Amino acid sequence: MSGEPMRPTFHFTPARNWMNDPNGLVWYDGEYHLFFQYNPLGSAWGNMSWGHAVSRDLTTWEELPVALEHTPTEAVFSGSVVVDRANTSGLGSDGTPAMVAVYTSHDLITGHQGQSVAWSTDKGRTWTRHPKNPVLEIGSTDFRDPKVSWYAEGGYWVMAVALSTERVVRLYRSDDLVAWTHLSDFGPAGSVEGIWECPDLFPLAVDGDPTHTRWMLVVSVQVGGPAGGSGTQYFVGDFDGTTFTADPVPGADPGGASWVDFGADYYAAVSFNDEPHGRRLVLAWMSNWDYGREVPTRPYRGAMSAARSYELRTRRDQLVLAQAPVVEGLAAQAQRNTSTEVVDGVHALPDSWRGSSAVLTVELDPGTASRCGLHVRVGDGERTVVGYDTAERTLYVDRTLSGDTGFHPDFRAVHSAPLDLDEGDRLALEIHIDTTSVEVYADGGRVVITDLVFPSPTSDRIAVFAEGGAAHLHSLTRTPVTRG
Repeated sequence: MSGEPMRPTFHFTPARNWMNDPNGLVWYDGEYHLFFQYNPLGSAWGNMSWGHAVSRDLTTWEELPVALEHTPTEAVFSGSVVVDRANTSGLGSDGTPAMVAVYTSHDLITGHQGQSVAWSTDKGRTWTRHPKNPVLEIGSTDFRDPKVSWYAEGGYWVMAVALSTERVVRLYRSDDLVAWTHLSDFGPAGSVEGIWECPDLFPLAVDGDPTHTRWMLVVSVQVGGPAGGSGTQYFVGDFDGTTFTADPVPGADPGGASWVDFGADYYAAVSFNDEPHGRRLVLAWMSNWDYGREVPTRPYRGAMSAARSYELRTRRDQLVLAQAPVVEGLAAQAQRNTSTEVVDGVHALPDSWRGSSAVLTVELDPGTASRCGLHVRVGDGERTVVGYDTAERTLYVDRTLSGDTGFHPDFRAVHSAPLDLDEGDRLALEIHIDTTSVEVYADGGRVVITDLVFPSPTSDRIAVFAEGGAAHLHSLTRTPVTRG
């Protein structure tokens, strides 16, 4: 928005006030719906309600009025939305299926959390709460974030919901989205240092083969992420309609976790229901509970990641998650740099490459360099480093000099991820730079680092660098992004 230099160009932010977890991601009748945890009354967490935005391209969003607002006795916590095309709930009508939200009601009197239902028959513009709410209650104060989807093989709805302090994902089934029966529990497993939130269970084709499908369970952890604080882990395995069974995780971190993203700012990742092209598309809150309440943005606080597609690929006889950013809405003229040697040092690109928002694609041969990569959002004393360490075999983002880092002691940091390139492989990166963020996809999305940064608006230069030897830049493409 005009006059707001910290406003992202191509990541969703509300016009004002606090936002955190994405909720109710669903496609219906030409629109991608993003609901989200929202405080309609201020820029701090509280008065939790569901904000609402829609998009046709996952890049340009229109914010709509609040969908589900808090009441004096109920905070509206995270949940999901499905389109009940078969009218299993009886909440729709002939030719008009209901959009049904299943969300956590946090009782402000007792502290209990239960799962409630609301529905809409006007494309999500207005909502009616179900008279039987909460429809699922177990007397717990930590029972939240239901993700509901249709299990086609069984012909019923499945809910994954977190028993947060127990580090358990509980699975339920329903025929009508109102009456729910317990199926099984998964966990504790993987990373258990922090409480679990925002589970999501879904199938993925392996190597693009629809006849070879595995299941993925994604779970966010408030503490214990790979970059400190919040993070999002995943498990790959099988789901038989009742029980999710995870595969062993060779090569996982010492806690047994496989991480979706190795940066500090990718939390509460959940996927869209009913995506029309068959993709598994995911959004996450681009922040961290360590400092999310303190990030220096006004008049809003909180941003969403770029939409990503998730895929499972076979690499060295193991299944790995690969992520690809979805940027159909970004159309701009690309700039290309020719192949060149990068000798020891930092080499600024011409002023014609300046800009605070862009997509970079890079192919770099580390050669004899001990480290190499790019400096982005470079200005007077400011830079964010995206690099590769050949000895440690790690990709890293260094935001220690990225701009405003003083609002929280844990923000000024270097975040790294293991990246074991095969012999002779080039370092292939896609880097999404926005006003206040850097998202780095390496090796076809096999390794991803997402970090917030808060540089000065004039810190908009790019440089390439090598340390301890010479690297070879095979290609560099920059696609600038401007506000529509």
